[in-house]
Amino acid sequence: MSRLDWRKSTFSEEASSCVYVAVTGNGKIRLRESDDPEVILRTTRASLRAFIRGAKAGAFDRIQRGGA
Repeated sequence: MSRLDWRKSTFSEEASSCVYVAVTGNGKIRLRESDDPEVILRTTRASLRAFIRGAKAGAFDRIQRGGA
C-alpha cells in the first residue's frame, strides 16, 4: 500500500487517544487509532457516513466497556 496522508480528528483530545482517517488513491477510507497504529480499519464512504449519522443520532450512547 502506498503512503497514506493521515489526518487527525479535531475531536481527539489527548495525544494517546487520537483517531486518524486517510483516503486511498481509489477513494477507500482507512481509519486507525494512535494507541495501535498498525491496526487499520478499511471501510467505504457510505459505511462511514452511516456510522457518523448513527453516532450523531445517539445510536451508540449506551455502549459500555466490556459488553454491549
